[in-house]
Amino acid sequence: MTQRITSIQEMQQLARQFHREGKSIGFVPTMGALHDGHLTMMRQSTEDNDITVISVFVNPLQFGPNEDFDAYPRQINEDEAMVSQIDVDYVFYPSVEEMYPGEIGTHVTVGRLAKVLEGALRPGHFDGVVTVVNKLFNIVQPDVAYFGKKDAQQLAIVEQMVRDFNH
Repeated sequence: MTQRITSIQEMQQLARQFHREGKSIGFVPTMGALHDGHLTMMRQSTEDNDITVISVFVNPLQFGPNEDFDAYPRQINEDEAMVSQIDVDYVFYPSVEEMYPGEIGTHVTVGRLAKVLEGALRPGHFDGVVTVVNKLFNIVQPDVAYFGKKDAQQLAIVEQMVRDFNH
């Protein structure tokens, strides 16, 4: 049965426990509003790993001033119903306050890859993406992470961050 985790501390404790036990952790980061593409990655993770964790977090750092963070769909009950059919072990569902208590003093800044294509139209968007993905990796400590391929620029930027930070 899928379990919801809302606390960073609890998620970190679980991750440390699984690693001590020699279990592999697969991770699928999402912003919720799950669809078949997400489910495909989750199924792959459950096949490849002992434990599968997904995150559902709508990250305010990747929304620009004219983009409506508040209007982004949030449907955690529907999302959890979908993942429960796939044997996902944990849904990490932190609040904005849990992820960013107080002012955010440290950001990851992306280089030239974020200055073209979508990044040119949405300044700061990819900085927000890699900041939260870096935080999520530090919290969940996955052995393998699964990302969709429909946004090639975002995937390339995340892959660069993984190399740069030795995740």
